[in-house]
Amino acid sequence: MFEYFYNEILRKTIISFGTLFNSIEIQHQDSSDNTTSIVRVPLAYGPTQKFLARLEQSPDLSKGTAMTLPRMSFEFIGLTYDQSRKVTTTQQFTVKDPDSDADVKKAYMPVPYNMQFELSIMSKLNDDALQIVEQILPYFQPQYNLTVNLVGTINEKKDIPVILENITMQDDYEGDFSTRRVLLYTLKFTAKTYLFGPISAATKDIVKSSSVSYYSGDSNSTVRDLTYRVRPRAIKDYSGDVVTNLAEDIDGHATAFNVDTGSSITLKKYIEIGGEEMFVTKISDNKITVERGKDGTIVTSHLRGAEVKGIDYTAREDSDSVQAGDDFGFDGDIT
Repeated sequence: MFEYFYNEILRKTIISFGTLFNSIEIQHQDSSDNTTSIVRVPLAYGPTQKFLARLEQSPDLSKGTAMTLPRMSFEFIGLTYDQSRKVTTTQQFTVKDPDSDADVKKAYMPVPYNMQFELSIMSKLNDDALQIVEQILPYFQPQYNLTVNLVGTINEKKDIPVILENITMQDDYEGDFSTRRVLLYTLKFTAKTYLFGPISAATKDIVKSSSVSYYSGDSNSTVRDLTYRVRPRAIKDYSGDVVTNLAEDIDGHATAFNVDTGSSITLKKYIEIGGEEMFVTKISDNKITVERGKDGTIVTSHLRGAEVKGIDYTAREDSDSVQAGDDFGFDGDIT
C-alpha cells in the first residue's frame, strides 16, 4: 500500500519557523541614553525545561558552563489535521521538472495540517524581555506568511500562515538569593502547512489511446456495431522543438508568410508561434500557408525572428507529454 518517500516538509517548516527569530537584538543604554552594548539573542531548538534545568544546575555566574540570559528556544509540540482546508483527495496536478523542462511530474493535492510551536523567551531583566517581545508582536496580526519551498523536486513554494495564538508570562520570585531569577515569556504559534505524497513522473498515466463501442441505427435491421478510437494530440509544444524562425513580421490576418527554412516544416502538421497554434496546409520553398488560431488559441501578431516550434515533430514526443488540464484535440477513425 505504501511506498517510501521523504519530502522533508515538516523539517523545512520547523527550520523556517526558527529563522523568523534568529536575528533579534537587544540594546543596553546608560543614564544619558547612549547605547553601551548590543546583544544578539541566542536561539536554540529544544524544550524550555531543559534550558531551565541547566540554569538551576549552574547558578554561579563565574562558571563558564553557566548560561547567559536573555536567550530564546523554540519547540515543535503538535500536529493536527485541518478539516477546514480539505480539498479533493483524488485531484492531481502536474508541473514541469525544474531540472529538466522536457520532463513533467505529477502529485496528488496536498493534505492540510497544522503544526503547533512554542517560542520561549528567558530573561533576567524585564526590560530585555520586553524588547524581544516588542520586536515580534507587530508582525503577527495575528498571522505572518512564511514562504517555504515544500517540495524541492517540483519547486513547489507555498505561503504558510504562522498564527500567534496566545502569550503567557511567568515571573517566579520564590527561592533564595543564590537562585537565578528567570522571566519566562511563552508564545504559542500555529503554522498551517501542507503535506505532499510521493512525486512521480506524469507520463506514467498518460492516456495513449482510448476506444468506445456503441450501436448506431434507427431499427434492428440497420443497427451497426461501431468503435471509435481516439488518441490524444498535443495543442502546444512541450519538448521545445524550434524548427525555424519567422523571416518577416506577420499580423493577425496573414495566412501565408516566409520562414528562414521551409524544409524544416512538415506539411499537414501543427506548429506553434508565440503560443498560437497553426496548421500547415502548403509549403512553397520558404513560404508556408497555414490555418491560424487552431484549438482555440489566440490569433495575434508575431515579429520577425520569432521561434517556430514543431508539435509532434519527433515521434509524438509532445502528445506523449500531454498534461492534465490540457484542452487537447483528438484524431480518430470509425470502424
